[in-house]
Amino acid sequence: MQIQDSENDQLITGINITPFVDVVLVLLVIFMVTAPIIAKDILNLHLPKTATTDSKSMSNIAVAVNKQGQLLLNGMLTTEENLRAQVIETIKTRPDTQAIISADTGTEYGNVVRAIDIIKTAGLSKFAIQVEKK
Repeated sequence: MQIQDSENDQLITGINITPFVDVVLVLLVIFMVTAPIIAKDILNLHLPKTATTDSKSMSNIAVAVNKQGQLLLNGMLTTEENLRAQVIETIKTRPDTQAIISADTGTEYGNVVRAIDIIKTAGLSKFAIQVEKK
């Protein structure tokens, strides 16, 4: 004998967005992990190679110096004044921020020192030089 419950015979008219949100969050994590790798290739930087590297997890801002000596902040061309202002603003909201400095092997040493000096005079004392492992 089969009993039908009239309450369960109704059509489902709502959309369950939980699977959609799960997929979007997975895609977000994938993009966050691959973005630094893609950005390095897009900026066309050739990093120096070393036998050892350090990796720590903390708040980071990415500063790059390309072969022409131009400054890039988080992948966007910037000026010295704008870089200084952005570093000061970042320190106000996240005092534990570290600057990751990437420089092309073909850039002049003075351009890298200039970028470090801008960061340090803005009040950020923690910085690291990005290299590739051999």
